[in-house]
Amino acid sequence: MTALLELRDVDAAYGPFRALFGVSLAIEEKKTLALLGPNGAGKTTVARVCSGLVPPTRGEVLFDGDDVSGLPTHELARRKVVHAPEGRSIFSTLTVEENLTLAFRQAGDGKVGDALDRAFELFPRLGERRTQLGATLSGGEQRMLALARVLVHPPRLLIVDELSLGLAPLVVAEVYEKLAELKALGTTLLIVEQHVHHALAIADDVVILRKGQVEFSGPKSQLGDEAERLAPDVGD
Repeated sequence: MTALLELRDVDAAYGPFRALFGVSLAIEEKKTLALLGPNGAGKTTVARVCSGLVPPTRGEVLFDGDDVSGLPTHELARRKVVHAPEGRSIFSTLTVEENLTLAFRQAGDGKVGDALDRAFELFPRLGERRTQLGATLSGGEQRMLALARVLVHPPRLLIVDELSLGLAPLVVAEVYEKLAELKALGTTLLIVEQHVHHALAIADDVVILRKGQVEFSGPKSQLGDEAERLAPDVGD
């Protein structure tokens, strides 16, 4: 099967600081790739390269067979590549409903009411808090709101960066259930995660990074003891 997303020998840097060294990976359509590794390994940089936030300094980024190396984020978004970054990315002075309405209008959704209904069906807790300001939501609810803004119309590729960061275990489990539902609907997922076991629960393939280089790449079934060896490094 042809890869939906492929990185070929990609280097990336922040000014003089080189973050990635010849990274290659591929994600088949409708599959989930877990990108794992200790802090500072380059996981978030890979996610930013894939979504156009950081241009590669060498190598190629291919999406659906096209070379998209260096394309800006908005161009990749038109191809239905969506990046849910680390953090919560909401407007704290707007209500839940206002946050969602703004996002849906920016996305060109002509039927905002229908989109809101789908968001509240996906995350019922948000429906219960539709009139609350973003700043008054719990950390888990803010993360749900950030995800709901991009998940009502599932993208072809969803890049999720540190989904579990700062969330209670029960909330993490709930949000991962939503990702599993998206996977079942055919969305391709790139999951950047420190909590190894959550990511592996829905992953088909795994890439492990260390110091900006690929240490392991292959099906989850071939990971063997790597997951247990990695877990203490990332605080799972």
